[in-house]
Amino acid sequence: MTQSARMDTDGPDGSRGTGPRRPDPEPGSDEGTGSGSGPGPGPRPDAAGARRPAIDAGAELDPVHPVPPPAPAPAVGLTSAQVAERVARGEVNDVPVRSSRSTVDIVRGNVFTRFNAIIGVLWVIMLIVAPIQDSLFGFVIIANTGIGIIQELRAKKTLDGLAVIGEAKPTVRRDGRPTAVSTSEIVLGDLVELGPGDKVVVDGRVVEVDGLEVDESLLTGEADPVLKRPGDQVMSGSFVVAGGGAFTATKVGREAYAAQLAEEASRFTLVHSELRSGISTILKYVTWMMVPTAIGLIVSQLVVKNADLKDSIARTVGGIVPMIPEGLVLLTSVAFAIGVIRLGRKQCLVQELPAIEGLARVDVVCLDKTGTLTEGGMDVTEVRPLGGADDAYVRRVLGAIGASDPRPNASLKAIVEAHPEPAPDADGTGRWRTLEALPFSSARKYSGARFEEDGAGRTSTWLLGAPDVLLPADDPALTEIEHLNEQGLRVLLLARADALEDVAGARATALVVLEQRLRPDASDTLAYFADQDVAAKVISGDNAVSVGAVAAKLGLPGAEHTVDARTMPADRDEMAQALDDGAVFGRVTPQQKRDMVGALQSRGHTVAMTGDGVNDVLALKDADIGVSMGSGSEATRAVAQIVLLNNSFATLPSVVAEGRRVIGNITRVATLFLTKTVYSVLLAILVVISQVEYPFLPRHLTLLATLTIGVPAFFLALAPNKERAKPHFVQRVMRYAIPSGVIAAAATFTTYLLARSYYTGPDALDAETSAATLTLFLVALWVLAIIARPYTWWRLLLVVTMGAGFLIVLVVPWLQEFFALKLVGTTMPWTAVGVAVAASAVLELTWRAVSHRDPS
Repeated sequence: MTQSARMDTDGPDGSRGTGPRRPDPEPGSDEGTGSGSGPGPGPRPDAAGARRPAIDAGAELDPVHPVPPPAPAPAVGLTSAQVAERVARGEVNDVPVRSSRSTVDIVRGNVFTRFNAIIGVLWVIMLIVAPIQDSLFGFVIIANTGIGIIQELRAKKTLDGLAVIGEAKPTVRRDGRPTAVSTSEIVLGDLVELGPGDKVVVDGRVVEVDGLEVDESLLTGEADPVLKRPGDQVMSGSFVVAGGGAFTATKVGREAYAAQLAEEASRFTLVHSELRSGISTILKYVTWMMVPTAIGLIVSQLVVKNADLKDSIARTVGGIVPMIPEGLVLLTSVAFAIGVIRLGRKQCLVQELPAIEGLARVDVVCLDKTGTLTEGGMDVTEVRPLGGADDAYVRRVLGAIGASDPRPNASLKAIVEAHPEPAPDADGTGRWRTLEALPFSSARKYSGARFEEDGAGRTSTWLLGAPDVLLPADDPALTEIEHLNEQGLRVLLLARADALEDVAGARATALVVLEQRLRPDASDTLAYFADQDVAAKVISGDNAVSVGAVAAKLGLPGAEHTVDARTMPADRDEMAQALDDGAVFGRVTPQQKRDMVGALQSRGHTVAMTGDGVNDVLALKDADIGVSMGSGSEATRAVAQIVLLNNSFATLPSVVAEGRRVIGNITRVATLFLTKTVYSVLLAILVVISQVEYPFLPRHLTLLATLTIGVPAFFLALAPNKERAKPHFVQRVMRYAIPSGVIAAAATFTTYLLARSYYTGPDALDAETSAATLTLFLVALWVLAIIARPYTWWRLLLVVTMGAGFLIVLVVPWLQEFFALKLVGTTMPWTAVGVAVAASAVLELTWRAVSHRDPS
C-alpha cells in the first residue's frame, strides 16, 4: 500500500475519513495533548490580538479577572522508536528541495540544444568532405559547451554549500525534549514547535497555543493574521506573526499543501528574466531567418553553380554556420554562473538566479531600519519613571513582563538583560505569576500581561509598546518622548491599564529608552546607492522621528523630512507621490509596507525590499527583489530571492554591481554575436541573388568569429560594469546589431564583387575570398572597438591584440596556407582596406545617430 493510499484511510481521530492518518501514540505517551487543548473558561481573544493564559496554576479566582484552570501537561512528541518506525515506513518529509539544477540537467541543458544539433550535423558533413581546417567550428562548440558545463557545476557546488548553511532548522519535540532537525527529517506525527517568524514547513493540526497568530496570505491572499486554536489546521507555506505553539504533522513530503511550490521556488533557475526571454526571442527570429536563407544558399551553391561538389558543400556550410549565435547562450549562462560563484564567496545566497539581473535594474531600495541599518541587538540606556512612579517597582514590572514572554523580540530581550526577574525566595514565593499575556505583533505595536503580584492576590495589568500608539495625541509625556526620538533613541512606554485590550485607559508609568546599534557599514552602503542613482527609502514600524534621526546619522539624503505613515493617503497614486517626495517613513504597518511597494511599482520603479522580520514578509514577496538577512526569520528567508548569510548590509552593493556587470556585459556581447548573424544572413541572400560562389570557407569565418567575437566576448562578459541595467533588451541590442550587420555585409560584398572583376585565372576565387575576408575582419574589428568603449588599458590591449592576431595569420606562411588566406598584389588588398575604412566611418556615424536618438 502506498503512503498516499494509507494516509487517506483514517482521520486524525482514528475514524474513517479523507484526512491524513494520525499515527497512534505509544501507550502512556502524551502525544496530541497540550496546553489549551479542549474547551475551558479561559480568556477569549479580543479584536486587537490573542491573549494567552498562564500555564501555571494554583491562584485563587479574582472576581473581576477569573484565573484559568490548570492547563494539561505539554505534549512530549514522538519517541526515538516512533521516529525510526516512521522513517522505515517512508513517512518522512522527503521533498527534494534543491538550490541548483541537478548535474544531469546541467549537462543536458548545455549539450542538447537546437543550435548544437544543427552545428553537429554540419560538423559531421565537414569532417567527411573537407580538410580539418574547415571543421574547426565543431571543436570550438565542444570547448564552449564544456566551459558552460564546468562553470555551472561550479555554481551548483557553491549554491548547494550555501543552501546548507542557510537552511532552516525547525524545532520538533522528541522524547519530551526540543530538538532542531532539518526540514527533510520531519516525520509524520512529529510535534513541531512554532515561534514568531517561524515558517510552517508541513501541514498539521494545532495541539498547543500560546497566543498563536498565523499569516496565511502567501497561500490564500488574506492579509489578516489568523488566530489559531487547538484542533485548527495549519498549512505549509504560512508563517507565525505573533505568539507560539506546537502542531502535529499530518501531511509531509509531497502530500503537504505547499511542497511543490516550495521546491520550485528554491530551485536554481535560468528562466523568467528579461535577459533570458529576450535572448530566446532573438533566437526564435534568427531561426526563422536562417532556415529559408540556408535552403536558398544550398540550392544556389549545389544546383545553380556548376562548381566542385566538395568545395560547394564546404562553402554552403561556411554560409550557414555563422548565422547561428551559439556562443550567446553559452556566455549568458557562464556570466550568471560566475556571478553566483562571486557572490557565494561573499556569503550571499542567490535563491533565484534572475535575482542577480533584477537587482541590477533596481532604482528604488526600501530598507527596514531594524536589522538592516541597525544591528539586531539593543541596549537599555535609561528607565525614566513618570508621574512619581517608584523606580524599584517599575523595574520589577519590567522584569515580570520580560519573563512573561517565552519568545521576546529584540526590544524585550534588551529589557530582560537589563532588568531580569528577581529570583524567588527560599520558600518559592516572591515571583509574580502571569495570569494572561498578549504577545507583541507588528500590527498592534504593543504587548501586555496581567500579573498576580507576590502571591498576595493583588493583580495588575501592564502594556509595553509604542508611546504614540498607547497614549492620546495630547498626552504631555509625548513631548518628552519626541526629544528622545530626535536623538535617534528608541522609546517604549510602560503603561498601566484596566485590561489588556483597554488601550484607551492606559496610564503612562515609565519610559524605557533603548539605544540601537548602528551597522558600521550602513553609511557607506547608503552612499553607494546615492552614487549609483538608486533611491533609498527607509520604511520602519518605529517612531518616524527616531527613524529619521538614525537615517540622518548615516547620511541618508532627505532624512530630515520624516513622514508618519499613519498620515499617509490610502490612494495608490497619492501614496506613490508621497513616497517619491520622502525618504524616511515611520509607524508603517506590515500591510502598508506591501502597499508602499505596490505604489512605487505603479510609477514604473523596480523595487528591492530588505528586511529580516515577519513584518517584512508581505513586502518582500511583492517587491521585484526581496533581500533577507541570514539571521532573519525563517519566513523572510523563504520568500526572499537573495539571502545575505553574513547579515552584512554592505554585501548588497556587491550584489547590485554583479547584476549590473552581467546585464551590461551581456548586452555588449549580444550586439557582437547578432551583428555576425545579420551580416551572415545578408551575405547569403546577396550570394543567392547574384548567383555567385559563397566567398568564405568555414575556416575563414571561424578565424573571424574567434578574433572579433569569441575571445573578446569572453573578456567583455566578465569585465566590471557599473551602468544600471536598462529595460527593452531586445530592442536595444537589435537597434545596433542590424545597422552594423547591414554595413558589414554591404562592404564585404562590395569588395568581393570588385575582386571578382579584378582577378582572373584558376586561383582567382582564393584571392577574391582573401580580399573579402580582409574587409569583413576590419569592419567587424571596428564594431568590437565601438562596443569596447569606454576604453581602459586592457580594453585597448584587447582590440589591438585581436588585430595583431589577424595580421600574424596574413604574414606567417604556414598560417596563410592553413586558413587559405593570401593577399595577391597590392591594388585589391588596399581597395579592401579602403572599403573597410569607409564602412567603418559610416558605422561610426550610424552608432552615434542611434545613440543620440535614443540614449537609453
